[in-house]
Amino acid sequence: MSASSISIRVNDAQHTVCCDPKTPLLYVLRNDLALNGPKFGCGLGECGACAVLIDGRAVRSCVVPVTAVQSRSVVTLEGLGDSASLHPVQQAFIEENAAQCGYCLNGMIITVAALALREPNADDDQIRRALEHSLCRCGTHHEILAAARRALMLSRTANSPEGPDEELASSEADQGEANA
Repeated sequence: MSASSISIRVNDAQHTVCCDPKTPLLYVLRNDLALNGPKFGCGLGECGACAVLIDGRAVRSCVVPVTAVQSRSVVTLEGLGDSASLHPVQQAFIEENAAQCGYCLNGMIITVAALALREPNADDDQIRRALEHSLCRCGTHHEILAAARRALMLSRTANSPEGPDEELASSEADQGEANA
């Protein structure tokens, strides 16, 4: 293995790392850039704990060599938002208490953020299909689905001329009727 100088763009910042070109992106994110949102889960791209957005798509960073992202944009959980300005998906997961141990949370949030970008009006079946390969061992599935619904609504209304309050009230009224 010979180390190379590799330039990547992560969370809107350019970074140069020295590593073997075959090094998984996950290792570079965690070990070289100290970004701990993506987690090592299975190391096989099966569980989703290591998910990141690459050009707006949810991708398993444990199976992507760092050289594959040299001319692409990578966004980690840390790059979605911060405590002063949460991303709508982060806000929804907090509001719906959609976490227990938190190990799957990175993958769930990244997956829902990607879904919000490509399908902001996704229904429950589309949400379930998007999340079906993100594993949660704690059993917070109902809360995660509720958070995904809320996240999509918050994402839509963040850019809506009506504003978030009107659509949120309407959405919550509709959900209340559906549960009655």
